[in-house]
Amino acid sequence: MPLPSPVGPAQAAHRTAPPAVIELRQYTLRPGRRDELIELFDRELVEPQEEAGMAVLGQFRDLDDPDRFVWLRGFRDMTARHHALTDFYGGPAWSEHGPRANATMLDSDDVLLLRPEPVLRPEPAGSGFPAPSSGRPPVGTPPPDRVVAATVWFFPPGHEGVALIRDGLLPVLRETGPAPFALLATEHARNTFPRLPVRAGENVVTIFTSYADEDAHRRHLAEVAAHPLARAEVLPGIERAQTAEAQRLRLRPTGRSLS
Repeated sequence: MPLPSPVGPAQAAHRTAPPAVIELRQYTLRPGRRDELIELFDRELVEPQEEAGMAVLGQFRDLDDPDRFVWLRGFRDMTARHHALTDFYGGPAWSEHGPRANATMLDSDDVLLLRPEPVLRPEPAGSGFPAPSSGRPPVGTPPPDRVVAATVWFFPPGHEGVALIRDGLLPVLRETGPAPFALLATEHARNTFPRLPVRAGENVVTIFTSYADEDAHRRHLAEVAAHPLARAEVLPGIERAQTAEAQRLRLRPTGRSLS
């Protein structure tokens, strides 16, 4: 396999600047092949993507679907996204390992294009996800016990759903358990790499929260459901505004995931 090319200033920028564009990618895999994809992904496809100029922010097993692989990657901006994806998918790592990765998949088009929102005003916007420079576990590291919970809410076009979550729900979440580490909303820019489809016409808000284990996650959900303000105002307000039932993901990071 060819040695990776040196990392130049453009490719290295994601290591210091928080990504302004994030893809949430959910893959439906062929039955029984998730571990095969994760082993290949963590061993062969993480560093080449980052050398091309993107940040692999987290990769996960879906605890409620044995054939679903969920992961996130970030980019400095939409122009950088185009260049990074062009370089990676036209490069040697994907040429060598892409066919085997694709062979595990039934669908890879469930992709939301998102932007980070500040969790606290006037906090500057940041992704909330660890940067690759923070140190990634080596190949072969066992998966941790922690659980990352992600909730995706769907709102009508033009609706400021992010304000409902940020100003209404986030204070309750902080009061009752771990604070979410990332708040993301739809990035409405045109897809700059049409070879990889994204879900168009969506208006979503999503939060990510890390828990020590599944029991901690369940306890937090119960605390939120019992909270007087959440029960009387916050949750009913979100339900009235949303256009579809929220998607709730319980995710177990892979051994090399940063999140």
